[in-house]
Amino acid sequence: MKNFRLSTFVPLLLMAFVNFAFTAANARAQMPEIALTIAGNKLTAEVAASDPERMQGLMHRRMMPENRGMLFVFTSVSRHAMWMENTFIPLSVAFIDSDGIITNIEDMKPQTRDTHPATKPARYALEMNLGWFAKRGIKAGAKIEGLEKAPAPK
Repeated sequence: MKNFRLSTFVPLLLMAFVNFAFTAANARAQMPEIALTIAGNKLTAEVAASDPERMQGLMHRRMMPENRGMLFVFTSVSRHAMWMENTFIPLSVAFIDSDGIITNIEDMKPQTRDTHPATKPARYALEMNLGWFAKRGIKAGAKIEGLEKAPAPK
């Protein structure tokens, strides 16, 4: 039997504790989620309602489940634009007006600084996996149900 070395065990224990603490902090920092429906298609969206949440968005994530996305709630109605720096997942974004109507949908390539603007003033943007809207026949003019449950922008 090998000798037990405290000098080896303590750093491993410390690394495990730091990993646990980091994971717990991230779990607490998760954004709220809401259920949305578009043309009968149900999805769950994390809600980015504050400046730090909107700035972070889906950056640094490597995957997103099929019927999940991120809803951006803006503080003002404007012709907002999205970009994909530090975002590894190819996405489609739907810009949505104050009445919950999709104004336009843009496809976005990962890790680019190309801007993808709303064609009309938007209150929200909904990012989903690339092609999610097209696969379901969802186009500009479709109404999104459930937006009234979104937290107010901060």
